Amino acid sequence: MENLVGRLSRRALLRGTAATMALGAVGTAAMGADGPPTVAPATPDAALAELQQGNQRFVKGEVVQPRRELERLRSLAEGQKPYAAVLGCADSRVPVELVFDEGFGDIFVVRVAGNLATAVEIASLEYGVAVLGVKVIMVVGHSGCGAVKAALDGGAVPGQISTLYQHIVPAIDRNNKDLAVAIQANARYQTRKLRESSTVIADAIKAGTLIVVGGVFDLTSGKVVPVDV
Repeated sequence: MENLVGRLSRRALLRGTAATMALGAVGTAAMGADGPPTVAPATPDAALAELQQGNQRFVKGEVVQPRRELERLRSLAEGQKPYAAVLGCADSRVPVELVFDEGFGDIFVVRVAGNLATAVEIASLEYGVAVLGVKVIMVVGHSGCGAVKAALDGGAVPGQISTLYQHIVPAIDRNNKDLAVAIQANARYQTRKLRESSTVIADAIKAGTLIVVGGVFDLTSGKVVPVDV
């Protein structure tokens, strides 16, 4: 009887070991060539590529949700070193870290309705460049943007919402009521404004330590489509 129990125990142990090894292999594959690197990108081009690859994982449903555990957050308690910054819309459907499949400390995020590059947002992004050392800034608009639609329509709105208009109207053609065209134009305009309105950002671009790009997040496909700036 004891021999039988011993044999069964050994078999269970072997099965358990095999299962553990299989799970380990799956975990390794998930964090393989298509997964996020454990070391932050060293160049602006590599940083942009990391954002794009993360979005591709999101679109394909192959997210690895990196660096989202409490220990990662605790390790950043004394400071942060994000590799990228994103100027995005405040819309609840555009959570930046999820869209790019990143985690704590990876992306310095500035969000405001209409993804506007006003003085306040520019100042925040200058901090990201000059102090935190981000290597890429991406302006991310999104399909169905209510702020752009309101500016395109130009109708009466409550409270101080209309203060957004002055930062969007220069980007769009109110004679063309195509919202998708206006959203793309706004993302392009805000990206160019970032490049041209900040000496901190302009100097970093000139030095080759930063790139500034634009894109539009599609709420149906989940893809961030680059905007030609």
